[in-house]
Amino acid sequence: MFVKISNKEKQKGFTLIELILYLSLSAVVILVTSMFLITLLEARVKNQTIATVNQEGNQAMSIITQTLRNAVVINSPAIGTDSAVLSVDMELAPNNPTVFDLSDGVIRMTEGSNPPVALTSNLVIISNLKFRNLSRPGTPGNVDVTFNVEHIH
Repeated sequence: MFVKISNKEKQKGFTLIELILYLSLSAVVILVTSMFLITLLEARVKNQTIATVNQEGNQAMSIITQTLRNAVVINSPAIGTDSAVLSVDMELAPNNPTVFDLSDGVIRMTEGSNPPVALTSNLVIISNLKFRNLSRPGTPGNVDVTFNVEHIH
């Protein structure tokens, strides 16, 4: 008895060329997917960093602005000058003076004899804090507040 085997039945595996081709295509797909995921993660970290910097800066500025709106007198800086420290008097005597300053990269607020309270966290570093008194004699106080916020890496 003689059985004839066709060419289709003989080829049950892959040739070396097919195997190399499939491995190459798989490697390209994995590489592209990995690069996409890395880019996505980098963008996420960047967006979180920007959000943190914005949030910290806005929060500190909001507290300073609200305190200035409620202040009765601007003690320092003097009219027409600038300083790294802002001192104001509030209506409530126990809060006098209320002072804003910069210490080790953190904006602090001190009300009266209370200990200083940090307005910014350890996630950012504040630099170049400057208060410029733009008030005119006989008018409500006007203070320009500037500072730089940098994310800690």
